[in-house]
Amino acid sequence: MKRLFSILAITGMMAFGTANATTIANTSTAVTTVVSTTQEAEETATEDLGFHQELKKRFIEGGPGFMGIVLLCLILGLAIAIERIIFLNLSTTNTKKLTQSVEDALSSGGVEAAKEVCRNTKGPIASIFYQGLDRVDEGVEAAEKAVVAYGGVQMGQLEKNVSWISLFIALAPMLGFMGTVIGMIQAFDKIEAAGDMQPSLVAGGIKVALLTTVFGLVVAIILQIFYNYIIAKIDSIVNNMEDASITLMDLLIRNKK
Repeated sequence: MKRLFSILAITGMMAFGTANATTIANTSTAVTTVVSTTQEAEETATEDLGFHQELKKRFIEGGPGFMGIVLLCLILGLAIAIERIIFLNLSTTNTKKLTQSVEDALSSGGVEAAKEVCRNTKGPIASIFYQGLDRVDEGVEAAEKAVVAYGGVQMGQLEKNVSWISLFIALAPMLGFMGTVIGMIQAFDKIEAAGDMQPSLVAGGIKVALLTTVFGLVVAIILQIFYNYIIAKIDSIVNNMEDASITLMDLLIRNKK
């Protein structure tokens, strides 16, 4: 009987020990998982914060003078680009709808009704139509000359300030290269003053040279993308203007007959 109680006691202790070991293991795993997750979140936050801090650090290391000028080129170029994009989007007109409306107005109400349609429509194409209709009493040739002349004026309005963007595109990398040259000069000045060729002496100058070049090229690439989009938009509007002008002349000739 004593042996039976001893066996039962030993079995209970083993079972209790196993349960405790399992609980401790599970608890340790859970704690390890929480700690790992917390560490990953902290590392991610540190990386996000580090990017901005690193960008700020590199900007300061590149030299406030040249880096500030390159940043100014980026700000001015983006401001002009955004203004042009908004203006060009507002200048875009549904040419087919406008042409159909003018044709219907000519058939039903004559030239004055067609001019009213053009007055109530925004965009350079409607303005060109109005100028042509306003000179139709002087003859089709006079209307055509008015359309061509006013088309040139509208094209100039579309291309306004675009040359400034191209200037900033060329200026930004040039300023970066100038910073490169100045950084190399500073590096050689330090070598000359020290009288010895040590890597630590030239590292600062070379770093300034590389940073200004990189920032200048980045600014030029960003502005070049906006510039190409604006030029493509202008070309599209100009093509629509030319097609619409030809259509207007055909409408005026048919109306005269």
